[in-house]
Amino acid sequence: MTFTHLPPEVAELRERTRRFIREIVVDEEPAPGGRLDQVTRDRLQAAAKDAGVFAPHVPKEYGGQGVPIEHWSPILQEAGYSPIGPSALNCMAPDEGNMHMLNLIATEEQKQRYLVPLAAGEIRSCFGMTEPHPGAGSDPAALRTKAVRTAGGWIIDGHKRFTSGAVGAGFCIVMARTPGVDGSPEGATMFLVDMTNPGIRVGESIHTIDRSIDGGHPHLYLEDCFVSDDAVLGEVGLGFRYAQVRLGPARLTHCMRWLGLARRAHDIALDRAGRRELFGGPIGSLGLAQNLIAESVIDIETSDAIITKTAALLHSDPKAGSAMSSVAKVHCSEAIFRVVDRAIQICGGDGVSDGLPLAQYLNEVRPFRIYDGPNETHKWAIARRTLAGRNAAVQAGESYLGDAVVGRGGVA
Repeated sequence: MTFTHLPPEVAELRERTRRFIREIVVDEEPAPGGRLDQVTRDRLQAAAKDAGVFAPHVPKEYGGQGVPIEHWSPILQEAGYSPIGPSALNCMAPDEGNMHMLNLIATEEQKQRYLVPLAAGEIRSCFGMTEPHPGAGSDPAALRTKAVRTAGGWIIDGHKRFTSGAVGAGFCIVMARTPGVDGSPEGATMFLVDMTNPGIRVGESIHTIDRSIDGGHPHLYLEDCFVSDDAVLGEVGLGFRYAQVRLGPARLTHCMRWLGLARRAHDIALDRAGRRELFGGPIGSLGLAQNLIAESVIDIETSDAIITKTAALLHSDPKAGSAMSSVAKVHCSEAIFRVVDRAIQICGGDGVSDGLPLAQYLNEVRPFRIYDGPNETHKWAIARRTLAGRNAAVQAGESYLGDAVVGRGGVA
């Protein structure tokens, strides 16, 4: 993996991160199917701070490395080479996305109260958006959690599910529907809710096949949950707009981390292909294995390229970058799964055993085709944007082959 375009300081951080993950973190990984325990997490985060690789995405004034978003990918890919690497570096979901959003839209008081301890790894966080049917899920407009004005603040009532990271979190960013008040539009609003608030309660766990996200994906209940006015994150009624500030980069950082894990799976497969002999030679000398290897290289390189393009857009044109993040999310989630699946195939029976971590890697990356919006929903949105863009171009007078072809009564 080479990144010749990186500024020297970012290239040096990438190399430090690479060494830290491979020399320190990999040896601390739990057995396949296990979870990172808090004691190990704290020890690894302390070591990451000492190594100067902690919180690469966080501005330096809040204790991070200050890497700009267009250069996050090589760092987060190195972190993702281990399934516990992002937690060790404090750049794992949902905290990483929450840190990014807090940095962009929180007040200075909110940053000191929430961002500073979150960036330092002293607390974790969660994001309360998804709800049980018929509430918000693939369609955010179905949001049912409500917040109403009261003296000195708001009262929130609602039921969230798949609230990633909620067990043990210090606070939750809750999305709730709000009426138009004091000139603000009716819509959705984000609220910063301490998990010690008596009106919020972590409910039953949802047992999923992935293990990397600290705090699981439980239900969350808000019942007569009072928060003061200073709990509003951003402006009242603009929650959906702010959600795009978070969701575009968060989709992309998932791609970065999981691409790092795909590279790890591919390396395991390459080692097996080079060492294991079959039919008188190494597996890697067989055409069928070479085809699997080549297809994985293609998936890795195309994923890397689309991540790089999307990250650059998020820096220069956030609206276009957010739209492109849907394309990246769909492509990468499917390509990464294919890479891990091929690695299992090359490793044969060992690939599906707990003697290798590949089966667990497959469990980690499979949910990504659902998390952050199902791929089918993203494809629907991609198609709508594409059709609308082409229609606008045609309306503006851009010529196109369709008229000429139809005019001749056939297809050329």
